[in-house]
Amino acid sequence: MDNPRQIFRLNVGFIVNFPVGHSRDFIFEEIPFVHLQPDLDLYNLSGTARITRTPQGLLVQVRMRAATRAECVRCLTDFQLPLAIDFTELYAFSERTTSESGLILPEDGNIDLSPLIREYMLLEIPINALCSQACRGLCPVCGESLNDNPHEHALETGDPRLAILKDFLEHE
Repeated sequence: MDNPRQIFRLNVGFIVNFPVGHSRDFIFEEIPFVHLQPDLDLYNLSGTARITRTPQGLLVQVRMRAATRAECVRCLTDFQLPLAIDFTELYAFSERTTSESGLILPEDGNIDLSPLIREYMLLEIPINALCSQACRGLCPVCGESLNDNPHEHALETGDPRLAILKDFLEHE
């Protein structure tokens, strides 16, 4: 999807006129691809955003699942990393009722969830992403993947001219 601002831009102004406790669900069904500026590509995104009227503002509860491309830190292969987010934020009616996030409901009644979704998805990406817990990594001698070709190398005998030094160190 080229413009995620259109997908995650929700017209919620009408909820302001409803009584406290009224809520509305916005459903995102299997969006194949979304690029969140400047650097996050998400695949197969799905989830819901529930908007609830409170005395202070609109409470936004988001649950989403998606996948992103990652590189395994052990074997350096690309793989699809599943991500899941579940967050709650308040879009306040005025500055005096804002929460820590400082979000205020825009006058036009449209909120854009893409910056929040990007931030929470990025927080879900592990520092050391693994393609699987059983990943064996790369061979330290030849650099070949031990997942595809498990093998061992014979011990190197070393330079025969230095064998005397090796014997000397072993007998010390």
